[in-house]
Amino acid sequence: MSKFDAIRPFYDTEVNDAIQNVVHHPMMKALMNFTFPDLPDEIWKEQLLRTHSTRDFQCNFIYKSLQQVLEKKSDGLTTTGFEKLEKNTAYMFISNHRDILLDTSLLNACLFEHKLVMTASAIGDNLVKKSFLRTLARLNRNFLVQRGLSPREMLQSSKLLSEYISKLLQHENRSVWIAQREGRTKDGNDATNPGVLKMLSMASDEENLMDYFKKIKIVPVSISYEYDPTDALKMPQLLAEAKQEIYIKEKNEDFINLMSGVMGQKKRIHIHVGDVLENELDLIKSEFDNSNKQIQALAQVIDESILRNYKLWPTNYIAFDILNKTNSHQHLYTENEKSLFERRLEMRIDHNDPLALQSFLAMYANPVVNKLKFENAI
Repeated sequence: MSKFDAIRPFYDTEVNDAIQNVVHHPMMKALMNFTFPDLPDEIWKEQLLRTHSTRDFQCNFIYKSLQQVLEKKSDGLTTTGFEKLEKNTAYMFISNHRDILLDTSLLNACLFEHKLVMTASAIGDNLVKKSFLRTLARLNRNFLVQRGLSPREMLQSSKLLSEYISKLLQHENRSVWIAQREGRTKDGNDATNPGVLKMLSMASDEENLMDYFKKIKIVPVSISYEYDPTDALKMPQLLAEAKQEIYIKEKNEDFINLMSGVMGQKKRIHIHVGDVLENELDLIKSEFDNSNKQIQALAQVIDESILRNYKLWPTNYIAFDILNKTNSHQHLYTENEKSLFERRLEMRIDHNDPLALQSFLAMYANPVVNKLKFENAI
């Protein structure tokens, strides 16, 4: 028994048993029929049952599923920055968070293609309540972040998580992916929650936190989707927050969001991996003695990297112009792109509800606002 058993992915020695438990599950059949549309069930089942490691499962099945998602549900993925990463090196990837499954899965597909160390990735245990999903997540090298805990339990859970992440990075040479905040960005404002960095810092074995963060090689990641397939699904929560009401999730809401993100149309997708944070950490160390101030400054550095490298799409500029009743960005999109976006707006939002209209447009427009703020601040 390991103290990490409640949160860790499967060991390779457990992979085949886990596959045997889910190989006949209807959701596995749906996933494999989507991934291998021309393959009889007996063939993929046979291949699955011959799988004995996480890497084989990821490369032979999940990677192929992602290729189908990109082919059928997007207009392709572009990337920048991966050539700067070194092979056989573990990195602590901290990214903005737009899609429950795809953010980390697409990053791993890119790492695989560039022959770099793939990640163990954080996922909220609220997202994998169904036993099949939990098994699939653990097969795909996800570790669990426990949600809905009391403050005391939260502290213990954070310490355990921090230790586990440190063990992966420093002793197993395994890269790690974690979102910059709990939950996906609903309103288009990407911002790092200092609490995430505080959690990571709990395992520090250095006198100065910045030395520890330097050791674990933090790499900010910016991911952007031209269309968010879950944009309309995010509206009830955004509207409740705008009205200062408490939002209570519907039963199965997380699962519906998860599936819609994967199967909905995304158009173009871009991932940029930033530089490993080094000089920035030295500067923070020389400027601040207080660890809380250091963490605040680090959150700002990560935000700056994510915003600077976030790829804006025509949909972002169109939403900004409609929301602000301006044509200031019309040179960055075509009339056809604008009419497609307006059609989506028409189909997804009640135009008699000005708050809903404003919230939907802001979701797409805020990345432009944030980038302009950042560029004007330089």
